[in-house]
Amino acid sequence: MSTAPRPRTVLVTGAARRLGRSIALELAAGGWQVAVHYRQSEQDAIDTVAACAELSGASAHFDADFQNEACVRALLPRVVAHFGSVDAVVNSASLFEHDDAASFGFATLEQHLRSNTGAPIVLAQALHAHLLERAAKGEMDAQGAVVNLLDQKLWNQNPDFLSYTLSKAALEAAGTMLALALAPRVRVVGVAPGLTLTSHLLSEEQFRQRHTLSPLGRSSTAEDVASAVRFALENRSLTGTTLLVDGGQHLMKFDRDFSLM
Repeated sequence: MSTAPRPRTVLVTGAARRLGRSIALELAAGGWQVAVHYRQSEQDAIDTVAACAELSGASAHFDADFQNEACVRALLPRVVAHFGSVDAVVNSASLFEHDDAASFGFATLEQHLRSNTGAPIVLAQALHAHLLERAAKGEMDAQGAVVNLLDQKLWNQNPDFLSYTLSKAALEAAGTMLALALAPRVRVVGVAPGLTLTSHLLSEEQFRQRHTLSPLGRSSTAEDVASAVRFALENRSLTGTTLLVDGGQHLMKFDRDFSLM
């Protein structure tokens, strides 16, 4: 008599709002149980959990401050304690504050490195340890994946958001190193969106105009990025590479960040 397959569980960081929420909903629609991470937006996280639960039947929210290493290290074990196991991590949470060569300082760089580089590496480390524990208990085929959200800016650099860009460049390099170090248990894949969602720095008209600046005449939508994340998680041959989901924006030269053009 065969038993039903165990549900897959994914931790999506920064999933309470915006792009992280879209990723969480896409994965829930694909049958994943979703652990929704947030830092301060608790009500948004509760709303995302409810929306995911309608799609997959299982979701929960977990808070953690990614400036605090102890909080980051405790996050995946908390998710495991709730769901029983974890199969994947999507690192969507990101600090994005402006600085440049004139305003650069150690404090700003450190904040970006903690949130955007250090936390994803620690979570990949924790997933790997968890999968090794599962294998030691007899689940010999225990394997998982990490997807890191990057930025087309890495392939099309400009002088704006210096610390943010450095932190994402470090994460991209870490993806290659982790893909080697954590194989065969953990695959590591990057997904690099283009201009996807507007912000307080752009009017709706500015966003619409700049979204068209690509060889395809459109950059990425949240749905485009979310489907690429799902593909990266579910294609077991992908590791140590990055999917650029940006309508080709990385092929063009922009002298400033989209928000400051």
